[in-house]
Amino acid sequence: MAAFLDDLTEMSKLDVNHARESMEQLGSQVQQIWNQAQSLEIDPSYREVKQVVVAGMGGSALGTHVIQTVFKEELKVPVLVVPDYSLPEFVNANTLVITSSYSGSTEETLAAAEDAKKKGAKIAGITSGGKLAEWLKSNNYPALIFEPTFNPSNSPRMAMGYSIFGQIALFAKAGILNISETEYAAVMKTIADCQLRMSTGVPQEINPAKLLAFEMHDRLPVVMVAEHLEGVGHVFANCINENAKTFSEYRVIPELNHHLMEGLQFPESNKLTMIWVSLHSQLYAASNQRRVELTEEVLEQNHIEFRSYDLISTTKLEQAFEVIVFGAYASYYLALLNNQNPTPNPYVDWFKAELKKG
Repeated sequence: MAAFLDDLTEMSKLDVNHARESMEQLGSQVQQIWNQAQSLEIDPSYREVKQVVVAGMGGSALGTHVIQTVFKEELKVPVLVVPDYSLPEFVNANTLVITSSYSGSTEETLAAAEDAKKKGAKIAGITSGGKLAEWLKSNNYPALIFEPTFNPSNSPRMAMGYSIFGQIALFAKAGILNISETEYAAVMKTIADCQLRMSTGVPQEINPAKLLAFEMHDRLPVVMVAEHLEGVGHVFANCINENAKTFSEYRVIPELNHHLMEGLQFPESNKLTMIWVSLHSQLYAASNQRRVELTEEVLEQNHIEFRSYDLISTTKLEQAFEVIVFGAYASYYLALLNNQNPTPNPYVDWFKAELKKG
């Protein structure tokens, strides 16, 4: 098995939809969407909104989860994700509703977009095309409608540069966030540095993503995060679910310390099936760093394995993208160990097809 993850020819036999090529072009996706956003014109009145609601499902909402936690100390207005057909009653002319759908055909998002229009909200969007792009254009709403040039797999979850950094860029153009060229350049460098340590050409014995994939194989991974990494903890677990077809979840310090630790004792199989992935950040508050240490002690006391990963980036945004790259590669390698093509989502596709039948 060790040789397998170092053999590009063998891996390509499973990865027939080119997920690897999409992951390797994450930086190009970020660069494309950032450059495109610079020419986007948004009315200054959008800066006066009292709240932001993002209508998006699955991977198309991941950018919002990242924004909510990475930029918690900068956000001046509340930001809410609505993964549903309708919007809360509070949505009105003082609300910015961002419609987000990679394909542009997500039925929940299209319905929420019409709801936002009825409620008189300010509206913007991000999509690669489809009905959403047509709707945004026909209503003259500002939008990032991008050509997914650097996503040969054509899978939304392999387009995180577009979806996550695209939302960050859109929030910045709308005046909700401030993102400088320096911060953008730092993200690009972080992505490149991480790929030099985690991409397919890096041998297993020195590749943290490959090593973690082996640790997670035939196990139930639980990603443990705190503070600014809560959003990317969500991204990490989603990647394991969709890419590796493996059940996974994420848990957040300090909330988990108030209940979850008691649930580690049973069933007895926890000792055999669970593995926790503990993300360490020097940017966590000292109290939360101590909580991480103590939680790992509780795991040891319950004979549950964990693997810790020390983030090396120096800012919250850079650490977020370090985790995004790490999670994408680790889940990709785990998919291959599970003898799975990382790209298709057969159950999700079946579910959508059945829904259309009514």
